[in-house]
Amino acid sequence: MADKRDYYEVLGLSKGASEDEIKKAYRKLAKQYHPDLNPGDTAAEAKFKEISEAHEVLSDAEKRAKYDQFGHAAFDPSFGAGGGGFGGFSGFDGMGDIFESFFGGGFGGGRSRANAPIKGEDIEVSVTITFEEAAFGCEKEITFRKKEACKSCSGTGAKNGTEMETCSQCGGRGVVTTVQRTILGNMQSQRPCPSCGGKGKRIKTPCPDCSGGVNVVNKKLIVTIPAGVEYGQALPIRGRGNAGKNGGPDGDVYVVVNILPHKIFKRQGNDLYCTVPLSISEAALGCKVEIPTLDGPREHKLSEGVQPGMTMRFRGKGFPQFRTSFKGDLYVTFEVEIPKSLDKKQKKLFKELGESLGDKNMEKRKSFSDKMKSVFNK
Repeated sequence: MADKRDYYEVLGLSKGASEDEIKKAYRKLAKQYHPDLNPGDTAAEAKFKEISEAHEVLSDAEKRAKYDQFGHAAFDPSFGAGGGGFGGFSGFDGMGDIFESFFGGGFGGGRSRANAPIKGEDIEVSVTITFEEAAFGCEKEITFRKKEACKSCSGTGAKNGTEMETCSQCGGRGVVTTVQRTILGNMQSQRPCPSCGGKGKRIKTPCPDCSGGVNVVNKKLIVTIPAGVEYGQALPIRGRGNAGKNGGPDGDVYVVVNILPHKIFKRQGNDLYCTVPLSISEAALGCKVEIPTLDGPREHKLSEGVQPGMTMRFRGKGFPQFRTSFKGDLYVTFEVEIPKSLDKKQKKLFKELGESLGDKNMEKRKSFSDKMKSVFNK
């Protein structure tokens, strides 16, 4: 055992490598050193056997645990604490993953994963709320259909009190083996048994109360939507989705939030924007005006001489941030409305007002007039 290299080193991995990292490293090296791709190269053949041995151990959770604890001695038949060696390495286990895209199957030695626990499918449900409900939070009832494990058969699909029978096609192994002729020679592949779906057993007497161990049922849930939710945000409800398989957990429900537009406010992030119209007299003389906020109208006093497009900022009067106490700001832009359809009296008054206004009252107009004179030499 002393002359064996560390299995992690063989695959170029650290000891804490994930299953996916082990699989990727093995695929890369196996493609590089496979004997069929390196005919007559004894060094490549030896390297391939070495990486296959390393992969066989590290890809198996039980063998990997023993190796991490005892090293290579864990698989020495004379080692008291471990024992149970591999019985030889064929060098082809797992090669189906590498060449499956070319030949439609593996090299043999594989095991069916049909009985592995599988998480149930997720469910997506849409809910529409008002702008105010999004700002302050709310509760909504949602309805949806989900796959639920049958209570009569506990999700097995077999009639209660009956037993499963061994699949005759695969003999209970869950896989069937085929041999294909390829450019690399005869390739042995294993696939999940089509008769039993890879389970190794078949239902002899189906459950009369379900279809394959599941029933589709209608469900209702009360969902709490936090303040500050974003448009299109998906809120997860864990474990309330479709039933899992083979003892796997149920899926999740994702509530996708749609928010109705507001009649006054526009939202950008956590800030709110709105426009408040003023008459000419209100803008010129100043006034008290009602400013809209999420908490209701707020009276604000404007000084005289409000200019069209002037914007005021109200801190902390904007939209709340999701799951925090922070609130954005409110930006109010004032729009001065020019009156239309004046009668004779109103026109006369405006004309008198215009004639009475001087440079002090109309600074921008005077500035523009001065610029015109300087540019055109008037």
